[in-house]
Amino acid sequence: MKRGFDRSFALMFLVMLTIAAGNTALQSVLPALGRSLGVNDSAVAAAFSVSALLWVVAAPFWAKRSDRHGRRLMILFGMGGFCISLTLCGVFLAAGINGWIGGTTAFVLFILGRLIYGTFGSAAPPAVQALVAGNTTREERTRALTLLASAFGLGTILGPALAPYLILGHAGTVEVGLAGPAFVFAVFGLIVFVTVRRVLPDDRGIEAGVHGAANAYPSIGGQASGASVTAATAEGRSEVRYTDPRIRAWMIAGLVMGHAQAMTGQAIGFLVIDRLNVAPAAALEPTGIVLMMGAGAALLAQWGLIPLLNLKPRALVLSGLVLAAAGTALTGLATSLYGIATAYALASLGFGFTRPGFTAGSSLAVGPAAQGSVAGKVTSVNGASFVLGPSIGVGLYEIQHSLPYLTAGAACLLLLFYAARALRTPEQEAAAWSDPEV
Repeated sequence: MKRGFDRSFALMFLVMLTIAAGNTALQSVLPALGRSLGVNDSAVAAAFSVSALLWVVAAPFWAKRSDRHGRRLMILFGMGGFCISLTLCGVFLAAGINGWIGGTTAFVLFILGRLIYGTFGSAAPPAVQALVAGNTTREERTRALTLLASAFGLGTILGPALAPYLILGHAGTVEVGLAGPAFVFAVFGLIVFVTVRRVLPDDRGIEAGVHGAANAYPSIGGQASGASVTAATAEGRSEVRYTDPRIRAWMIAGLVMGHAQAMTGQAIGFLVIDRLNVAPAAALEPTGIVLMMGAGAALLAQWGLIPLLNLKPRALVLSGLVLAAAGTALTGLATSLYGIATAYALASLGFGFTRPGFTAGSSLAVGPAAQGSVAGKVTSVNGASFVLGPSIGVGLYEIQHSLPYLTAGAACLLLLFYAARALRTPEQEAAAWSDPEV
């Protein structure tokens, strides 16, 4: 790294960690909040689906603006949107908790607050990537960006882990309660915002020579895809379509796997409340345990087992689908905290294999000139999964509690048979580099 950049890199890691942890902390308490306010479960899922949709649309826009207006400004935009969004969400939720407005009104306003997060929060990650890439050598870059991307995964553990301890009491005559995580992470985000403003120099007008990539929406179970690393380091200029024969099977696999993961992750808070038959406020700790087990299992796969086993992308996807199918089905059938946590961890372990396999397989399917294009496709597929996936999962859950998990398990099994035939081996992928029609 360039001289004196270590402190800035630590700050960039903190930016990514804060964005992911704040979002997943709010996700982990929202099922309990929705139940306590008497809001339909589907409205809770819609709040994050709308935010994810705007993130997917806005992220490429901000990635391009980062090159033009400077990395520091875009990071400040992202952190500013993060803080404003969480503050407004906390105010609206607190208003509902205290009975100043109805539960439905509180959630409609909450969704408006989430629009700010989806629109502006996505500005920070690509600027962070570009800043780090521009201050590292080619030899250091992949390692630095991989470490940076892991902040999102770590945030998915810390957010749900901290959320139960951030349930606040009364501030005077006002009950904060379940809105506490929103306020606490807004304050933490403000501290990061001020630190970025003081520490990072203004870089407007400075050509960095490298570009950041749009990140997938940070969500429960949504570990870093790795596409950000590929796109930020790639120098490719060749455009590739989603239907290109080289990547078509990988795109289908990524879309199905992503939706299965998003469906089951968003419904897990409701499952804990109903299967353990506890009050919404009392469900936060067991929900946090389940989510931590799941995120920990996914990170175990990505940080430990994958390097150890040295599996190829196709093998990662196939083995991951077996684990994910078993884990999701067992989660839907479990009736105890131990059973839910163990089964969900097994499912997350499987998805921890499939997501890197999807990313690496898509990248290996094309030559160097198309890396940037394919990385963008991978990120958009990962993001799209968290637009409709949560609403589909909770909608199925409202019909029957086991349905989203059994559906996800069946989808993983069907995909397993398709992937076994359609996904190429590394040798076939290498051959396809020189012939797009292979």
